[in-house]
Amino acid sequence: QVQLVESGGGLVQAGGSLRLSCTASGRTISRYVMGWFRQAPGKEREFVAGISRSGGSTSYSDSVKGRFTISRDNAKNTVYLQMNSLKPEDTAVYYCAATLQPGALPARPHEYNDWGQGTQVTVSS
Repeated sequence: QVQLVESGGGLVQAGGSLRLSCTASGRTISRYVMGWFRQAPGKEREFVAGISRSGGSTSYSDSVKGRFTISRDNAKNTVYLQMNSLKPEDTAVYYCAATLQPGALPARPHEYNDWGQGTQVTVSS
């Protein structure tokens, strides 16, 4: 099991940017596919972005494609989510997740085994 801690959330105006970090401990993340999810009040948790073990492959939800960028630094045991051109509808708690599942980048919450506690992102209009 890997422990994950997110940071970098906060309040930002529409059009602004934030960078979220997810720092892991307990195990090296180089063995894990990593993902970012978000959950708004009253809504289900949804996939935002995923990145392969080496960082060579990434995937994004249609709602964030072109605005968000996921990256990782395995030497620092950290995954990042750069969020640009933020919109009020991006407001949610953002979660980092890890999985050892092989194959294509998973995009469903139940495919991930380890989760962080989440960090709040609020975008004002």
